[in-house]
Amino acid sequence: MMPSVDLIELVSQRMERFAEDRIEEAAELGPDAVAFVRTAAETITGGKRLRGRFCLTGWWAVAGVSRRGVTEVDPAAVAAAAALEIFHAAALVHDDLIDNSDTRRGRPAAHRALESGHGARGWNGDGATYGRSAAILLGDLLVAWSDDLLEEGIRHSDTAAAARLEYARMRREVTVGQLLDLAEEAAALSVDDAEHADRALRVATYKSARYSVLQPLLIGAELAGATQHQREALGRFGLPIGLAFQLRDDVLGVFGDSSVTGKPSGDDLREGKRTLLIAFTRETLATGARHTLDELLGDPDLDEEQISSLQRTIIDSGALARVEDLISDYAVEADRALRGAALDNAAVGALRDLARAAVARTS
Repeated sequence: MMPSVDLIELVSQRMERFAEDRIEEAAELGPDAVAFVRTAAETITGGKRLRGRFCLTGWWAVAGVSRRGVTEVDPAAVAAAAALEIFHAAALVHDDLIDNSDTRRGRPAAHRALESGHGARGWNGDGATYGRSAAILLGDLLVAWSDDLLEEGIRHSDTAAAARLEYARMRREVTVGQLLDLAEEAAALSVDDAEHADRALRVATYKSARYSVLQPLLIGAELAGATQHQREALGRFGLPIGLAFQLRDDVLGVFGDSSVTGKPSGDDLREGKRTLLIAFTRETLATGARHTLDELLGDPDLDEEQISSLQRTIIDSGALARVEDLISDYAVEADRALRGAALDNAAVGALRDLARAAVARTS
């Protein structure tokens, strides 16, 4: 059975120790470098640690069988889980830049925090430009941190090579997935309407589903020495749960409570996200109504009344109900994949708990 530990706390403590070492190193470069590195450290605080938890539970699911139970968590798996969370922080920094988001987890987005620091110091030049430029570098630094922590943690592991390959695949895919998201917004009115749903699902798969659930699971499993059958079982579970997770995120991006999500209600509508929710909505609208939706989607100045009108259109079209049904279907498909799998029974229970948390969340 898994040791009685708080996985979130375990991952967070590993990240904090790593960040403290980086702040200490930065002292040699002067106060500006220290301030910058401290900002990087702030971006890795908070959050649900979902990717780290899936990684450690994937490790447990395999280690509990191959080692006939586990009494302590492999430090290499903890390091990999922490590295995943730091990489996620990097992705969020760049994502907020791309989307022009002002907030993240109820706090100023990194580029806004860096802009404020520029102003507080009375520096020359445009603060917003500085904030955006510095945030690009901040995201790059976090990517380097994630690599450094991964290598530091797994270098003595016999299974490091397989985990490293999966981690590298994740990095490549999510970067291209982010581009697919950008391309979808740009190309939406240039492609056939019948293609929108498939294209939205492709974005959801590569920008989020594989990166958020499937690949963290496989990285953890590889560190535990997974067999091909175990990889396949975790894959059949991880992909549909990852898709359900992203579809829930899409719903929250339109209908979420800002006091819970930490982002303004309807933010995805202002950002022009071409999600499956929007694709399903467009399928049912008459030409004129579809044109109105397309004109409003992506307007950063949408007021509350316009947001409410778009939300009502999505509901009345049946799109919200279709997405909710799909989320449920994916959850059932994932649960079925765990039945009879050669995985630790207690870990399977933990995976089901994680799946419920990913699908039924409100933030």
